Amino acid sequence: MPLTDTAIRGIKPADKARKFFDGNGLFLYVAPSGTKSWRVKYRFQGREKLLTLGTYPQLSLKEARETCNDAKKLLRRGIDPSAQKKASSRIGEKSFEAIAREWHANKKSAWSERYAEAVLERISANVFPYLGKYPISEITPPDLLSVLRKIEARGASYQANRIRESCSQIFRYAIATGRAERDAAADLRGALKPHVTTSRAAITDPVEVGGLLRAIDAYTGNIVTKCGLQLLALTFLRPGEVRLGEWDEIDMEEKLWRIPARRMKMRLDHLVPLSSQACVVLEELRQITGRGRLMFPGLRSSERAISDATFIAALRRMGFEKDEMCAHGFRSMASTILNEQGYPADAIEKQLAHNPRNKIRGIYNRAEYLSERRRMMDEWADYLDSLRNTGR
Repeated sequence: MPLTDTAIRGIKPADKARKFFDGNGLFLYVAPSGTKSWRVKYRFQGREKLLTLGTYPQLSLKEARETCNDAKKLLRRGIDPSAQKKASSRIGEKSFEAIAREWHANKKSAWSERYAEAVLERISANVFPYLGKYPISEITPPDLLSVLRKIEARGASYQANRIRESCSQIFRYAIATGRAERDAAADLRGALKPHVTTSRAAITDPVEVGGLLRAIDAYTGNIVTKCGLQLLALTFLRPGEVRLGEWDEIDMEEKLWRIPARRMKMRLDHLVPLSSQACVVLEELRQITGRGRLMFPGLRSSERAISDATFIAALRRMGFEKDEMCAHGFRSMASTILNEQGYPADAIEKQLAHNPRNKIRGIYNRAEYLSERRRMMDEWADYLDSLRNTGR
């Protein structure tokens, strides 16, 4: 009598393994541990053989029957299903997807969690559906170009170029591990449309900066968001570095914000001198969120920070259009004005966390220009006060 899902769910483990037959050679093997696995009995070249299909409920009754039928089709063609499964497994180990995931697992410790997730998500959504199952050694440049053209057709030329770079790293990893002989992505240099970069919108005219600061002070939305915007203006930090801030990073006595490498784009520790004005904002924020770990917790969960769209939405609500000011624009605003005022370029770059390419030098110099930056940040905060109050 064929099995049913209700009957399968009701089967309890016994002292000895038991078999429950469904038909066509398919049966459910129930181990004393309670594990239920699908198996198929068949004969090939006069010998009785056994093929394990998967475990229940991960492989449903319907899926097990379909897989069993596929195995019987192979038998009718003179192919041993067990040998075919082993061959497919060997190919799978050399597939683009398997090697890409292996490459990602080896690389992600050097990346921020968010960046690592973004890299895998881009490849999973755009490459795996078309090339994931194929042996990486058999993928040609035209194969990969066809996939990248699909991304370009959506108007996402930047993403297409980023994915080509990631694929190139995956091919090189496959070469290093003996599973490919060439980098198919390398042959596509120049084949994609170049990404035209545009500067992020930023207000840099001092009079308009004063208007922006007054608009933030008058913001009637969430006060936590308001504090975040004020800190963006006072610290030059990236929006993500502010909104993901944790209270144990703040040292009010030394007037320093110590951001660990895991949260920085360049994966290096970053010291942020805090002006008196920044400390006032932080004290106000602490009264609201200081009991938790996060400085900017979301409304739904204290363990998740506000979204990356929060600051942008606040600027739009205040009337600043996307081509006028964005959350990253506070960095350009500060850099432009301070350079015009003659502050040392190295101190400005260090405050922006534009670290040297030589990471070892960057590690040893993470506190470089700290005294100059303390003075610069204090004077910057005073300058913003003057723009806010007088427009000059």
